[in-house]
Amino acid sequence: MAGAVLLALVDYSEGWTRVSAVPAVFVIFALGALLGELFPIKMPGKEDEITTSTCFMYALLIVFGLAPAVVVQVLISVVADLLQRKSPLSIAFNAGQLTITLAVTALVLSGLGDLPHPSLDTALTPSDIPAIAAAAATFFAVNNLLAGIAWALASRTRIVALLRDDLGFQAWTTFLLLGFAPIVIAVSSYGLFLVPVLLLPVLAIHRSSREARLSEYRSLHDRLTDLPNRVLFHDRAQSSITAARRSGESVSVLIMDLNRFKEVNDTLGHHHGDLLLQAVGPRLDAVLRESDTIARMGGDEFAVLLPEVGAEDAAMVAHKLLTALSEPFDAGGVTLDVDASIGIACYPRHGEDVDTLIQRGDVAMYMAKSSHTKVELYSSEQDPYSKDRLALVAQLRVALDERQFIMHFQPQVDLGTGRLTGVEALVRWQHPTRGILYPDTFIPLAELTGLIPRITVEALRLSIAQGSEWRRRGLDMVVAVNVSSRDLHDRELPARVAGLLREYDLPADRLALEITESMLMVDPERAREILAELSATGVGIAVDDFGTGYSSLAYLKRLPIDKIKIDRSFVMGMTQDESDRHIVASTVDLGHNLGLHTVAEGVEDRASYEELARMGCQQAQGYHLSRPLPAEGLEKWAASLAHGDIDLGRHAGSGSAGDPGSHFAPSTPRITTRQ
Repeated sequence: MAGAVLLALVDYSEGWTRVSAVPAVFVIFALGALLGELFPIKMPGKEDEITTSTCFMYALLIVFGLAPAVVVQVLISVVADLLQRKSPLSIAFNAGQLTITLAVTALVLSGLGDLPHPSLDTALTPSDIPAIAAAAATFFAVNNLLAGIAWALASRTRIVALLRDDLGFQAWTTFLLLGFAPIVIAVSSYGLFLVPVLLLPVLAIHRSSREARLSEYRSLHDRLTDLPNRVLFHDRAQSSITAARRSGESVSVLIMDLNRFKEVNDTLGHHHGDLLLQAVGPRLDAVLRESDTIARMGGDEFAVLLPEVGAEDAAMVAHKLLTALSEPFDAGGVTLDVDASIGIACYPRHGEDVDTLIQRGDVAMYMAKSSHTKVELYSSEQDPYSKDRLALVAQLRVALDERQFIMHFQPQVDLGTGRLTGVEALVRWQHPTRGILYPDTFIPLAELTGLIPRITVEALRLSIAQGSEWRRRGLDMVVAVNVSSRDLHDRELPARVAGLLREYDLPADRLALEITESMLMVDPERAREILAELSATGVGIAVDDFGTGYSSLAYLKRLPIDKIKIDRSFVMGMTQDESDRHIVASTVDLGHNLGLHTVAEGVEDRASYEELARMGCQQAQGYHLSRPLPAEGLEKWAASLAHGDIDLGRHAGSGSAGDPGSHFAPSTPRITTRQ
């Protein structure tokens, strides 16, 4: 408003006599101001721009006075703002701000130095320098104060803090440009043809600035996807946390990893993998706000920054991102289906600095990947790096030394006869102060600390010992033990297993080892050699969670496998989802055709039990039969089943676990990380 009043009050007749006296100088200065406004110098590492129009505008004010300077500056400002598509309010404010600044600066010039000169002489004298310097300081103070007040009101921040944050940069650039104005005037007085020469250093600076900005952009963006990289993400996250600390808002960090991306690279080649990565960014960006940031952290891992977003809303955004990824991608003429796992960590709930949020988002992402839930919020209870979890590491070593581990057993039943044929052994930690701890509490710690082999040996010992004890008492069953990827590639494993079988006098065909498809693909040849050694001793081999891995049937056929266990995710949904039912039926048929025993995990109800029996599946396991039980509880359950006190459902005479040719005559209990 004040600027508009000043625009109306300016004496536009003043100064034009000087313009008519030296029109060429006026045109050169005005043209310099226009070019400086339209082509600002962008500084690396700064969002601010240096507009060299300030130099020529100050020269106009010194030589020709307020009216010509205001007219030129307002016209140039309006043209530049219109080209940048600024709002009418912003255009009006900028024009008013510059008018006020020039008016106050003109008062200082005329009051201290009698500028512009009453004569038409454009040359400056040494006595003019103090007034020019004082007016330059006034220009800087008024212009920055007006801009700072407007920005502080718009962003609701304190004006003093705002001005102080950028004071140094603004001061030296403004005084440099204003100090260049007397040089421009002096050169124009000597000869106008020299004025364009003054632009050469400016052009050099402009070019250098562009190259520096380009170099900075490349250092802060991923070259393949053109997304912000880890460095820029860290910087923006830190800025968001700083703002949230003042406002009391939350900030959410999402860490996302593409599932099975390695298979795309291995199967189709890195070219198609790169095309897929390039397509992910735009797909995700379409879901996010302008204030959000999507960055590539490396490989197939991405991060999303959500300022002013809490945990609940972040989870909603995560599911939107997964929905965006659910549409097939076209990667060089190949259609690819992609999904992802996303971990969420929030400020200040899960951490108060960027590194902690990224690390905990990463932990949550791996939780989502391992549990197949796709989205997980960080939980300290499942973080192997939290203080409580790290304290368990030392206790875990003591537990192994003091044999604090026990086994629970989940029964497996023959679907042809309804008889108990085996158990699945599940390891538990009998903690002296915390009670029974389930595998998801300590297995991740064991994997990180290299204790998995010791836990496997202890679980094998307990399971073999219990199987032998049951056999002596007339309860003859196969005990299945789940081994890890590290165990599967341990050349000493066959010897250890054979030694335990001899120690507890358990026939080898009453023990089975269960592996997953993904384990086989880490080092296929070594896995095949070790499995062959184990099978030669008479120990059974089963593929667990069948249908969730990506090994080829040709490779599986080469392995000494006796049994496949249909993953619970298909079995639990088969009575409601026709696709799951077809998958289960096809797996049963595949097992029959390959001469493999089939076991359905996750049987939760009578309908699933009876449907599996009709399909010809040979064994069932799940909560419909029983939860995992201690050894004594399993014995009581077996007795109740044998006496007919437990009705599981109708059976089918489609074959039993004791059929000729089946290695797993009864069934197979095992050690697993399942609860």
